[in-house]
Amino acid sequence: MRIIAYLYSDPLLEPTPDQALWGWDIDQVYQDLATAAVSKKGTTIARQQWQQLLEDCQAEPTAYLLIRRVEELGESVQTVGDRLAALEALGVRLIVTEQATGTLDPVLAEQPILKGADLQADLLKLLQHVQQAQRSRRIRQGHAQNRVNALPPPGKAPFGYRRSKTRYVVDRSTAPVVKDFFDQFLLYGSLSDAVRYLAKKYSKKIARSTGHRWLTNPVYRGDTAYQNGDLISDTHAPILSREEAAQVDRLLRRNRQMPSRTASAPRSLAGLVVCSECRSPMTVTRVSAPRRDREYLYLRPTGCTQTPKCGAIAYEAILQQTIERICEDLPRAVADVDLPDVGTIKQGINGAIAAKQAVLSQLPPLMTSGVLDQETADLRAYKLRTEIAVLEGKLAQLPPVNLQAIAQTVSIPQFWLDLSEPERRFYFREFIRQIELIRQAETWKLKLMFMF
Repeated sequence: MRIIAYLYSDPLLEPTPDQALWGWDIDQVYQDLATAAVSKKGTTIARQQWQQLLEDCQAEPTAYLLIRRVEELGESVQTVGDRLAALEALGVRLIVTEQATGTLDPVLAEQPILKGADLQADLLKLLQHVQQAQRSRRIRQGHAQNRVNALPPPGKAPFGYRRSKTRYVVDRSTAPVVKDFFDQFLLYGSLSDAVRYLAKKYSKKIARSTGHRWLTNPVYRGDTAYQNGDLISDTHAPILSREEAAQVDRLLRRNRQMPSRTASAPRSLAGLVVCSECRSPMTVTRVSAPRRDREYLYLRPTGCTQTPKCGAIAYEAILQQTIERICEDLPRAVADVDLPDVGTIKQGINGAIAAKQAVLSQLPPLMTSGVLDQETADLRAYKLRTEIAVLEGKLAQLPPVNLQAIAQTVSIPQFWLDLSEPERRFYFREFIRQIELIRQAETWKLKLMFMF
């Protein structure tokens, strides 16, 4: 007696399953795909492998048929019922191997082999389960078809956009607010400052979590992201350019490495200086004399365990020596570091993108000549566009090619002296990971630890 298996899958919803997934010694595996399972007129097209399975079972007795889920037998409850009846008439016992969470499969788990009276007793309950599963599948197929057509996902459009029938469209009344938010973040590298800026200029109050979602939302970069994790690039007009988006990502990665509440600190050295004696971070404190307008800034350890405790040091003195050290040490550090050949890497990624775009451009002629049908071509185009989006993401994460030229520019002391404290904070954190304050009797010196 034969043991056979049947697989049915939709390429829009899942990868094509491996025929060797059963763990049993299977005589033959029959596999159908859902592509063109339903015609444009709504009539069901027969599954070729299923028809072959029935013919083979009539020609040669079969003991067991393995399937993953009962709903894979058909696109409707009636179809599933008819095919279960056909199996019973052929004397084939059905074994269901997977249990779907939240469905009726506990019945199947208790009685995995359905035949005769057992099948009749559980048929009504089983068909109710199939009806729920098929309804869920149709909804997911609709969402999947929208992904293939690069349509926006369901739900309200993000702030700054409005929905049209086929894409997101820039909302001229709200998009300038979002653009100004991005510009403010790019200028100073502080999410809290950008949020306060919107509240002050536009009376637009948003939470920091909302601002962070804006900064990371692919929609503002002209891309569409879906719940399954797929991303399609260039689906609509962007508010943030690719270069600006790459800078936003670098700033967010840099801020994650900083101590909490220092990304928006008003002083450029906040969160960077560490005492070498007690290994405590140093915070900026302000001291003012009574009835005097002038205030004095100091850096002092926040959690010193020494006895006596490490003393505070004037902020301006540390700032001045930091500028001197970065002007002297940065060019040497850049020259000594073994940087990857970013230009070659970019060239390789751009070549891979161009190759996929060339394949994408070949699909319309193949459809015209009849080599590919519409559904297959749409699915192939969707996969190519998601692969291109992944490559573009890798391209955006690469560092600037001209790092040595940038190091030469920022190694001029006047460059730093002409900056405001927020601007200086921005550039310090682009290059410096930590500043170690080394105390030597009555004197001290600084050691800079760069990002590379």
